[in-house]
Amino acid sequence: MDNQRTVAFHTLGCKLNFSETSMLSRSLEAQGFLKKEFEEEADVYVINTCSVTDNADKECRQIVRRIQRRAPQSMVVITGCYAQLKPKQIAEIPGVNLVLGAKEKFNLAAHLKELTKGDSAKISSCDIEDVTGFNASYSLNDRTRTFLKVQDGCDYNCSFCTIPMARGKSRSDSIANVLRNARELAQNGVKEIVLTGVNLGDFGKGPDGAKKSEESFFSLIQELDTIDGIDRYRISSIEPNLLSKEIIEFVAGSQKFMPHFHIPLQSGSNDILSLMRRRYKRELYAERVEVIKSLMPHCAIGVDVIVGFPGESDNHFQETFNFLHDLDISYLHVFTYSERDNTKALEIKPVVPVNLRHERNKQLRNLSYMKMQHFTEQHVGQTRKVLFEGSEKNGMMEGYSDNYIRISTPYKVEWANKIVDWKI
Repeated sequence: MDNQRTVAFHTLGCKLNFSETSMLSRSLEAQGFLKKEFEEEADVYVINTCSVTDNADKECRQIVRRIQRRAPQSMVVITGCYAQLKPKQIAEIPGVNLVLGAKEKFNLAAHLKELTKGDSAKISSCDIEDVTGFNASYSLNDRTRTFLKVQDGCDYNCSFCTIPMARGKSRSDSIANVLRNARELAQNGVKEIVLTGVNLGDFGKGPDGAKKSEESFFSLIQELDTIDGIDRYRISSIEPNLLSKEIIEFVAGSQKFMPHFHIPLQSGSNDILSLMRRRYKRELYAERVEVIKSLMPHCAIGVDVIVGFPGESDNHFQETFNFLHDLDISYLHVFTYSERDNTKALEIKPVVPVNLRHERNKQLRNLSYMKMQHFTEQHVGQTRKVLFEGSEKNGMMEGYSDNYIRISTPYKVEWANKIVDWKI
């Protein structure tokens, strides 16, 4: 086994990317590769990229340079969303040997068998319209929590977003296969599954993008609730217009689905939502939050919001700030708008100066901190169920309550991957 090839992975971006990297890693190990940590020397390095971060090109170049210094004879493979969007640009990065688009990344093992160190990078990609089929995946690095991919692609065309160009049309796994994966994860000792996808609420479209009338996100969560061995589920993110009252009511009555929603808003101004081509108005968003809180006052609600979108005036931003300030939510994920090639947002004027974008980001991050402090304080004295993770850092361990309050405590080996009643 001395000549066994070694491989190391690095993931940029979202939970979906982490689930796919984990699946690719397991498939290569099944083909005889030995997995290494990314900071170790390996024969092959695979970087799974993201198109959402505004410095994807810079990140890619920095990581490849690090690899070249550490292991100049190694092969470097770039895949993921950025590889689908800008394959030629990536192929020109010194040290890159192979660029795999959205379809070909799942044929990684076959490509590696043919890969040799050459003068120029090989590109294996196709038009995004040709990307069909669904590749199931889940992360399995940590038994405590796993990201299970159940949906991919998006049929929405938000004016700021490149994901439909990077991942293709909306398509889903079958409920039967999701249940099979959930049972497999239960056998591996996983306690919590986070359901992931690009547009989760759109679940129910087959690998060809056609609607399977009998399958929906609501029917999926009903079936998952019956699986033995999985104690917890979380819904990673769901569009407000697809978060139906029946889904909220089901989560409220379930012992396994956690009282925690992450609902993208993007802007609290209807004018900006229209420019973004979002499929709802702020009134619908507020109504969804009200329904959740009426059924589950203890429920955590996370919000995605973009600042500095073209056309966002001081008044528009103030609308967003005031809307979020008054809304009964728990925390924010704040993104600073950055330009993306081939998006409709490039045509919208006026452009918000970059320094103003950053200032608005800071204001909303401060608001997020205050929201989370307030949410946590509301639960002081309550006993909630906390799932502790197995990793130890500086003698401490961390876990999350059912409603997503992070708890730190001195490490106890008997609490690793266990659900503990905890007084906040």
